[in-house]
Amino acid sequence: MSGEHTAFFYGTLMAPEVFFSVCYGNKLPPKAIRDLHTFTPAILNDHCRHRVQYADYPAVIPEQGRSVRGVYVTGLTDANVKKLDYFEGSEYERVEAKVYVLQEKDGKEVVGEVKDTSVYIFLVPKNLEKREWDYEEFRRNKMQMWTRGEWALGDGESVPSCRRPWYVC
Repeated sequence: MSGEHTAFFYGTLMAPEVFFSVCYGNKLPPKAIRDLHTFTPAILNDHCRHRVQYADYPAVIPEQGRSVRGVYVTGLTDANVKKLDYFEGSEYERVEAKVYVLQEKDGKEVVGEVKDTSVYIFLVPKNLEKREWDYEEFRRNKMQMWTRGEWALGDGESVPSCRRPWYVC
């Protein structure tokens, strides 16, 4: 377990419950596992987040002058990255990017240091809706579907890559 990898998440994986479900098969793993990771608000510049048609999750594509708010996650192991790549599937490509972490200063959120990290970019722009994906709407209306134990990816399981947890692949 290396724990040296990082990633920027901008959709369902912003929710620690979804991240832990995907990486550990449990939305609330033991504290020792949870403490291996940090989740820090961050900004990815020159990209835009859209809803994916007929789906609960978003996609990010490059777009000059736009920015996407998400989370910068640390402590990812090789096994975590493998599960995340599988979870994202063939519609996404993991690429290197720079994000700006956000921090509190004098009671205000300000842009902090730049971090090199990975981000999953959507490869099929024709499948995107024009409107922005709403994280709070997802948490309210869909979170429970995305943290069910029976669909999470476990070690060595050969579960087809499937971004829609209610869909039987």
